[in-house]
Amino acid sequence: MNEYPSAFLGRMHTLLGDEYFDFLECMEQPSMRGIRLNPIKCDEKTLKNALDFPIEISSFSPYTYYIPEDADKPGSIPLHHAGAFYSQEPSAASAVTILGPQPGEKILDLCAAPGGKSTQIAALLAGKGLLWSNEVVRSRAMALLSNLERMGVSNAVISSCHPELLCETLSGFFDRVLVDAPCSGEGMFRRDAQAVQDWSEEHVKTCAVRQGLILDSAANALRENGILVYSTCTFSPEENEETVRAFLHRHPDFILEDCGASFGRPGIGMPQARRVFPMDGGDGHFVAKMRRTSPAACRAADYPFAKFPAEADAKALYCQIFNTPLSRPLIQSGSSILIAPEFLPGLSGLGVIRAGVMLGEIQKGRIEPAHALFLSSLPHQLRQTVDFSSRSSEIRAYLHGEELEVDPALKGYAGVAVDGVMTGFGKCSSGKMKNRYPKGLRSHT
Repeated sequence: MNEYPSAFLGRMHTLLGDEYFDFLECMEQPSMRGIRLNPIKCDEKTLKNALDFPIEISSFSPYTYYIPEDADKPGSIPLHHAGAFYSQEPSAASAVTILGPQPGEKILDLCAAPGGKSTQIAALLAGKGLLWSNEVVRSRAMALLSNLERMGVSNAVISSCHPELLCETLSGFFDRVLVDAPCSGEGMFRRDAQAVQDWSEEHVKTCAVRQGLILDSAANALRENGILVYSTCTFSPEENEETVRAFLHRHPDFILEDCGASFGRPGIGMPQARRVFPMDGGDGHFVAKMRRTSPAACRAADYPFAKFPAEADAKALYCQIFNTPLSRPLIQSGSSILIAPEFLPGLSGLGVIRAGVMLGEIQKGRIEPAHALFLSSLPHQLRQTVDFSSRSSEIRAYLHGEELEVDPALKGYAGVAVDGVMTGFGKCSSGKMKNRYPKGLRSHT
């Protein structure tokens, strides 16, 4: 039997009563494995055709699937490099399903790394509106940026900022806010030995205090009638129902709403919330949905768009690559040129790492296109694309960083797709494509 702290087991026995032994039996089984389809870039048929194992739809989101315990590493297949799907324990999708993002909204994911929930939000926004993904630990924020780029997200701001500062500066700005709070991680015990080692009753109490502070900050960021969703991957009532009750007591202008979901089970003494235990088909999650009822003046400043010297060259490069003209404004940050998302507010002092999608980098008087620009596009939008099967030797060679033979008619920059899903680009001349797949992402298998 896996060894879990005796105090944890005692708490779970009290919490679950007659279901405790079912819980223990589940905890002896491997963690649930899953993947989530990225509808921005791929459809279910394309995904299924590329996999060597079956997938089964879960109840936690319409794009989330269970995969077999013995499935080969999904992260090694070309469609993963292309951002067609995200590897994620199935019940982790529950919070964003309850958040319910709608295209055109402004949404804040306040504790976003490594990006599972942010990429799910982006998929539901479908390129419309604004996603602001924040992670206070900068190294984790860089991993968040990498995942958002791989999944082809073009309408996000990624920041590394303290929640209190971010939410005060952007008070009243967002339609929905997700707080997937740092927690004691009891729902991760089956797959994370370190979470077991770090657990203590004192740690649970410390997490609950920190969660309350984050929620207090998040409340500022919402407009009137905006939705706040709070989630954890732990079982303790102190970090779940009790944290929500304490928040509602401090903020009487927020009301608890029914989650409107059938997966899992009701919260403990809080039927509007949802809990997921291992017996419910997931590793362990809690989700509560709240609405702000008070007026909220938006204090966010508008972004100060301004012309810059390389703007004409950047637009010309875009027109070389794409069939349609650029529809969003450009901004320059250092040597980087970015395509701004909708509703972009002022960014000063907020630890912003990236705003929008990178168009390119100024290098020695010219602009080199960015890998992210191609990942955020669709093949039909490009003037030139080469498309390889996910089972072909060519796509493996491309992901290794090798030069490819292509149609001699191709000249200049061309996108590279796998099964119709954009994966990157290269530069073509005389029947050869010079590989532009980033060295840090290249496959070694």
